[in-house]
Amino acid sequence: MKKAIYWLMGEKAGRTIIGTWNWLWGIPVESGGKVAVETAEEALRDMQTSVQKLSEAVATQVAAYQRAKQKYQDKAKEMQGFERQAMTAQKQGNEEAARLAMSKVIQIEQLLPQLEVQVQQAESYVNASKEKLRRERTKLEAYKTDMQNMKDMTEINEALAAMAKVNSDLNIDSARSQFEAAKSAVERRNLKQQAIAEFSENPDEKLQADLEKMTLDDAVAQRLQRLEASKDITN
Repeated sequence: MKKAIYWLMGEKAGRTIIGTWNWLWGIPVESGGKVAVETAEEALRDMQTSVQKLSEAVATQVAAYQRAKQKYQDKAKEMQGFERQAMTAQKQGNEEAARLAMSKVIQIEQLLPQLEVQVQQAESYVNASKEKLRRERTKLEAYKTDMQNMKDMTEINEALAAMAKVNSDLNIDSARSQFEAAKSAVERRNLKQQAIAEFSENPDEKLQADLEKMTLDDAVAQRLQRLEASKDITN
């Protein structure tokens, strides 16, 4: 889908549309998640393309500068050649050839300063472009490092989010609280029932029951004593 939009709308317009959709769906770049990483990757690819184009432009400038410099050097050599021709013709007494050669020397002498200025300008442009290319390449490498750091940080954030989700799903703290609450409730009910049992018993009835138990115990003890005494007499 994204590639189709880029193909139809162009890369820059496509990124704008994709970014708008991400915002509408509640996943803006500012959220710092995968969308932010993808946006950064696309921007990094754009920067790489721009640096590559700049590198090609600098190469073109360097080639043009080398041609201008070579042209200047060729003209300087050509002038020296005409000077030698003028000197030779003059020695040979060929005045016309000497004058012709010297006129060419003068023409080139008038041209060389202009060529020299152009060569110097070309050299200045080339040096500035090379420096800019160097800075952009340095920035690009820094952005590549930042990109890797962003990916690592995103992975860490996702891992932390997964851990938080596991803790939330397990809900151990909540379960522990519920268990403690249930335990306390059972203990409170037990104490309450004991209190109810104690207060529901009639003190007089309890005293009467204790007296009857004591009387029964005495009667049993006496009977057992008499039984034991009768056994001794019989023996």
